[in-house]
Amino acid sequence: MASIDTIDTAAAAAHNASVLGAVLRQLLKNRLGMLGMVLVLLVVASAIFGPLIITHDPVRIMIGPRLARPSASFLLGTDQLGRDTFSRTIMGARIPLLVAFASLGSSLVVGLVLGLIAGFGPRWLDNLLLLFFDTIRSFPGIIFALATITLLGVTMPSVVLVIAITSMPIYARVVRTQTEALRKSDFIDAERSMGAGTTRILAFHILPNVVGPLLILVSMDVPSVIAFEAGLGFLGMGVRPPTPDWGAILNDGYSYINQTPWLVIAGGIPIVLATLGFTFLGEALRDIFDPKLRKDL
Repeated sequence: MASIDTIDTAAAAAHNASVLGAVLRQLLKNRLGMLGMVLVLLVVASAIFGPLIITHDPVRIMIGPRLARPSASFLLGTDQLGRDTFSRTIMGARIPLLVAFASLGSSLVVGLVLGLIAGFGPRWLDNLLLLFFDTIRSFPGIIFALATITLLGVTMPSVVLVIAITSMPIYARVVRTQTEALRKSDFIDAERSMGAGTTRILAFHILPNVVGPLLILVSMDVPSVIAFEAGLGFLGMGVRPPTPDWGAILNDGYSYINQTPWLVIAGGIPIVLATLGFTFLGEALRDIFDPKLRKDL
């Protein structure tokens, strides 16, 4: 049995490598997909290598150049406290990406587990989990977010918790639907007739078929999370100052939009670029993994 598992694992690894190569070849042929990947890489690179790119300390208050215009010294000007807007914009990419990856990653894992249990478990457990998913989705998201943040405080973990809880039922329902369809397939019946257990069926046959579409759905949800986090920052319910954040930059710019419109531009353009990047990349991946288009996979 151990040798058979080893052979299956090696075969699965070889198949995944071939699929990844085919996906990359298809992505190179999609112009919007390539543009999206470039924009995503730029946003991620600015978040990772921000300290090497910035020209000033993003939280340092300078009395002299308050609301200064863009110049060689301050590429995007300064805010009402004299802080360099360019440096704050670059470093501000960290909070939205961290919130998006942490919240969607946790909701993906929980939704995947609950979806597999609902789709492959007994009918009574499926009905109970569906009731749980519908209960969460029936509660207005913004009210739930405001109530949770009010109770737990304006912190990044509370924002991550809100997004993770509200996103989890969507992923769980997708996994549950696909699992329920796959469990009735002939190859699943063949595995059962050969003595395969539930764990092996889920790990080697169900999971590989549901992860791909789920990851595409997550990539499409990243722009919504970034916009949601920026909206909370704009309302003053995001991360606490003086941490750089795109929503906080927009809030500062809105207060002085008649005097310094570049603050709004500096806070808005990164959100637009990140949204377009993840949207284009997600749509390209969706087209690649579409059963009607996946001839090379």
